Amino acid sequence: MAVALSSCTKQKLELTYTSQETKIDSYVESVMKSDSTVTVSHNKGAARLTLKAGEGEALQEGGTISFYYAGYVFQSRPSDLFATNNAEIAQSAGWNLDEEQLKIMTFNMSSDTMVKGLRNGLVGVRAGEECEIIFSGKYGFGKKTFGIIPANSALLYKIWVHSISNE
Repeated sequence: MAVALSSCTKQKLELTYTSQETKIDSYVESVMKSDSTVTVSHNKGAARLTLKAGEGEALQEGGTISFYYAGYVFQSRPSDLFATNNAEIAQSAGWNLDEEQLKIMTFNMSSDTMVKGLRNGLVGVRAGEECEIIFSGKYGFGKKTFGIIPANSALLYKIWVHSISNE
């Protein structure tokens, strides 16, 4: 009985992720139809919509990136804002963040502290780029509820790349 229940739970979870990926594909398609300048890249389960192209070298897996971001739970579109270090986004959400919370984030890509889908989506970005990175719960926080983010949630991050270094 326990094996059957486990198998059923695993199937339900895979259906959830498949449904999320279908919604992500629909969202990507609609954004690209509405703006012909947008490009899309896929990397290991993450889709990156480049809204404004950057310049210079592309971020590699072992590089370092500095950026501003806004994180949203994704359903058929970005819904609940759960984190940001972007002052304008925080203000429009009615959040009062202090100077420390609004600092640019610098992250070394060889660290494993970043959500897998976000890390995969950042590979290839360039300084000055503005993009959205979207991925299913499979590449997010998985089975864990994280703050206001429900378990197995698809996520969308809006990213404003300040700088990158591959040294």
